[in-house]
Amino acid sequence: MKILIVIAHPEPQSFNAAMYQEAIKTLEENGHEVQMSDLYRMNFNPVSDRENFTTVKNTAYFSQQAEERFAYENNGFTEDILAEQDKVLWCDLMIWQFPLWWFSVPAILKGWVDKVFAIGKFYDNGRIYNNGLLKGKKALLSITTGGPDKNYITAKYGSTDQILHPIQTGILEFVGFSVLPSEIYFSIERIKDDERKEILKRWSNRLKYIFTEPSITDDKY
Repeated sequence: MKILIVIAHPEPQSFNAAMYQEAIKTLEENGHEVQMSDLYRMNFNPVSDRENFTTVKNTAYFSQQAEERFAYENNGFTEDILAEQDKVLWCDLMIWQFPLWWFSVPAILKGWVDKVFAIGKFYDNGRIYNNGLLKGKKALLSITTGGPDKNYITAKYGSTDQILHPIQTGILEFVGFSVLPSEIYFSIERIKDDERKEILKRWSNRLKYIFTEPSITDDKY
């Protein structure tokens, strides 16, 4: 199978980077094709504006959706965006590896979505959710947090399901992905080395059988 792994963490020695490298190793060893987008190492520019396009529909007023549709119809995305779009269209499974920052994804990953998930190409009028243009693909969030798991069962923080709803349902399911249960590890800065090794082992074991897992999307639509 074909897997795209997108990592959004600025430190190459971080535990997120270790999870990312473990995923690449395990998946390749099990015969899968893997492509990667290491957003910080790529110096990916998350700012979405006219620089996304080589075409222009309206010089007087910038509407991102209008320019995206025009670019889709006229081959007008810049090479860096087109390369990322091609990776998403290529994959059977997309994994996002990231730390939970301010109850969401890091800005560089949100900017990647803003630029890459273009109307016409990834979704359209009536072509969303169970009729989305990326239907048939799977997505998996692999996440670390700074706080302990006990924080995510309180009314103040909200549950992880509540926190991840805008990402899973508002982004991934919106364009047609079937979303697998998230891989979440809490208080990652506070755990010991032997615990980290055990986490990497569990992550590797899960990935060996990842294509047999049911998605959390299956019963929704």
